[in-house]
Amino acid sequence: MKALPERASGPSLLEEQLARLIANYGPISVADYMAEANAHYYATRDPLGRAGDFITAPEISQMFGELVGLWLADLWERAGSPAGTCYVELGPGRGTLAADALRAMRSAGFEPNPELIETSPVLRQAQAARIPGAHWHDQLDSIPHEGPLLIVANEFFDALPVRQLIGTPEGWRERKVDYRGGRFVPVAGPPIAASAIPDGLREAPTGAVLEVSPASIAIAQGIAHRLAVQGGAALIIDYGHARTGIGETLQAVHGHAYADPWSQPGERDLTAHVDFGALAAAVEGEGVRRFGPVDQGRWLAAIGVDARAASLARHAPDRAEEIATARHRLTAPDQMGSLFKVMALVAPDWPEPVGFA
Repeated sequence: MKALPERASGPSLLEEQLARLIANYGPISVADYMAEANAHYYATRDPLGRAGDFITAPEISQMFGELVGLWLADLWERAGSPAGTCYVELGPGRGTLAADALRAMRSAGFEPNPELIETSPVLRQAQAARIPGAHWHDQLDSIPHEGPLLIVANEFFDALPVRQLIGTPEGWRERKVDYRGGRFVPVAGPPIAASAIPDGLREAPTGAVLEVSPASIAIAQGIAHRLAVQGGAALIIDYGHARTGIGETLQAVHGHAYADPWSQPGERDLTAHVDFGALAAAVEGEGVRRFGPVDQGRWLAAIGVDARAASLARHAPDRAEEIATARHRLTAPDQMGSLFKVMALVAPDWPEPVGFA
């Protein structure tokens, strides 16, 4: 057994555990490193808001959650207002989006049962204060299996673990994480079979990085299967790219600034850009219809963000500048408007959703 390397400053308990794992069994995959780090991170804090590490769209403005809720209510009504419909959110954060969406749905005469998929005890407590009557689940499997599902995943898939493949003169190899000199470092691991590489990307330029997320594929397929069986729709909103391609996007954020992803695992948010092309390919043949991805700014404009911003400003003229700034941040191409994408999955017998024409 290799000796555990010395470190000048005291490592956290998670760092010690990961370092000991590597010392005993060798380098671990980037996906395992990311999964362990984020599991600890989200279980031990509320990362949102000015005092946290990042701010999501629902925290920027109530308009975001309200428009999501009205989009869902419109789809539900045009589907015939089926009884027993559930509102399901994956990774609901503080519950801000759910609270705003459910309020907007109630205004439209629709009161679905809120079912939240959340493993963090800290965030569950925050959600309970905002969403009366909510039920919590660790995974999609325990969501009710009867009645249509209206599923929302906003900035959920970006935190799921990714495998990183790196191009070498000998072909693609899986990147691993080693512990050397008191710190975690990425290293080239074993070769990858060409059959595991997406079509069109099997040539491996030296130094190029390709990210794949088996966890994301499995969850997307699980969502699609449930919709095909039970009816309903899913809305996936996240930052990412519309087509699968080469490029390293794994990043860490701490205190609203970029940080070293290989330092202090479990103390900073680790994310990667969502590969919407891979999600789209994963749900083909699952019995649902896919719409998008489209840019978030385009989608919000199509479903009425300008009208909602104008209405809010009329009722609160002292907040007009704040509301305009929030709308700009959500929709402008140089803000969240282009980097963030929106994709919908809809059951075969449900109507076509708005915003994707």
